Amino acid sequence: MKKWYLFLVAVLGLTACGKDAGRAISDQQLADVFSLAEKQYLMLDEQLTDSTMPRTLNADGTLRTSDLNWWCSGFFPGSLWYIYEFGQSPVIRDMALKQTQKLKPLLEMNTDHDIGFQLNCSYGNAYRLTDDETCRDVLVAGAWKLAQRMNPTTGVIRSWDFLRKGWKYPVIIDNMMNLELLTVGARLGGEEQLGQVARTHADTTMKNHFRADYTSYHLVNYDPETGEVLSRETVQGYADESAWSRGQAWALYGYSMMYRETGEARYLVQAKNIGDMLLKRLPDDGIPYWDFDDPQENPLRDVSAAAIMASAFIQLSEHTGNKDYFSMAEKQLCTMLTPEYLATAGSNGGFLLKHGVGNIPDNSEVDVPLTYADYYFLEALVRYWKHEG
Repeated sequence: MKKWYLFLVAVLGLTACGKDAGRAISDQQLADVFSLAEKQYLMLDEQLTDSTMPRTLNADGTLRTSDLNWWCSGFFPGSLWYIYEFGQSPVIRDMALKQTQKLKPLLEMNTDHDIGFQLNCSYGNAYRLTDDETCRDVLVAGAWKLAQRMNPTTGVIRSWDFLRKGWKYPVIIDNMMNLELLTVGARLGGEEQLGQVARTHADTTMKNHFRADYTSYHLVNYDPETGEVLSRETVQGYADESAWSRGQAWALYGYSMMYRETGEARYLVQAKNIGDMLLKRLPDDGIPYWDFDDPQENPLRDVSAAAIMASAFIQLSEHTGNKDYFSMAEKQLCTMLTPEYLATAGSNGGFLLKHGVGNIPDNSEVDVPLTYADYYFLEALVRYWKHEG
């Protein structure tokens, strides 16, 4: 059934979308999705404690939670802020504030590069929508905590603290996403040093993480004493030289975001090159295979990579005026709005999207809902709703 459905999507253009004043996704469809999101997230909230956040589902369909230090802990409160932004429900606003405030202890805990995800998705959206100065203070403090992970010799922020396979200073493409906390912290705190750390990391990553075709490695291992690149790997993808789809999504989003935050043209050029590469390689329905180079006949799709790309493509279309980027985002969102990917009320453990892929090589979170897939899906829908042109 799944193969036949995807065939219809590809050949006939079958989606959940129609036309509304030139747009494929109508205002009513957006309202319906955010109404569904509100119901689902109320269900998730009821299953949490003061020290847990949603992560995914266990094999038996029960909710798998994380502690606050898990890299995904900021996505649930961030999703609630997007639901509030669209629907303006005071109940969701209170819930979003409650879940956001749970993360403040991260400032006193041992954290890694993903404090950017954790605080910017939660406190960043809270500050954007409420102007609460306590949120501003947390963001600035978190940015300085992240900046301390920069090694001037390597020119990049260290990602993981654990070492394996001979790593000395591992840096992953995901880290591009965490730079937004630095640029936000620089803007809110008036500290240009934070912005310079972000630009240095982005420039070094541009130099060392990408192949000639603008696909990205997942991990670059540096020598922290000399700055030399010791190895390039794709830890969570099919092979070191393959294009792991979520890694490509992080790259597209990261450089588009860096252009928005800095206005520096080299980041826009990089984002366009990555975007153009993806336009050529994405399947007809817009949902990427978990790795573009998996040789299997029908590899798993990864809805989390699709959601990140859709959000990034909308932003990139606004930076460039290139309608092809917006059209791809629209196609991806329309496919995600079909029953193949979008849950019905009361199902999927409370999550919105099905068929996310976390880490196939480690057999972790394979073909399951993922909290970050929901977050970028909702962000993309909000950006679509606000898009002009």
